[in-house]
Amino acid sequence: MTIIICPGIHDPALTQELIASLQRHSIELENYLIFPTERYPAFSGFHLWQFLQEQNFLLKNLTFLAFSAGVVAAIAAAQFHQLGGGKVEKIIALDGWGVPLFGNFSIYRGSHDYFTHWSSALMGDGEISFYADPPVEHLTLWCRPHQVHGWMINKNSYSSTTLTTFLATLLS
Repeated sequence: MTIIICPGIHDPALTQELIASLQRHSIELENYLIFPTERYPAFSGFHLWQFLQEQNFLLKNLTFLAFSAGVVAAIAAAQFHQLGGGKVEKIIALDGWGVPLFGNFSIYRGSHDYFTHWSSALMGDGEISFYADPPVEHLTLWCRPHQVHGWMINKNSYSSTTLTTFLATLLS
C-alpha cells in the first residue's frame, strides 16, 4: 500500500513524531510519501496532485493519511487521481473539520473531540470513525496518536480504543 501523508499547517517535525509513534507501535509504513507543506500550501489539492505527478505516483493505488488543512488537499487530490485513471484505496482524515468528504473510495474520520466528530459527520462521516474521549489538543491527534484514547465507531457499535489502534486497523 502506498500512503500519501498530508500534514496540516504545522512544524514538519510533528509529522516525523507521527511516523515514529506509528512505527514504535508496529504500524509499518513501508511505502509512504510526505507532501512537503513547507514548499506548498497544505490545503492545496492541486499542488498535492502536481507533487504526486512529479513523484511518478499517478497510476499507483493510493491511501491518504491527512490532518487538518491537509484533509482539504487529500480529498481534492484523491478526486484528481481517480479522474486521471489512478485508484484511491482510502482516505483517513484526522481533524478535517468542515471538510466535505465524499468519494468513490473508503473514507474514515478521526477527531480530537466529540463536537468535531459530530459536526464533521454532517459532511460525510465515513465507514469507521474515531473521536478522542477525553478530548485532546488538535495537534496531539497528529503527533502523539498513542496518547489519544477514545471511541471507534463502526456503524452503530462503539468500542473503546486508542487512535494508534484505530490507525493500525486502517493501515494494515
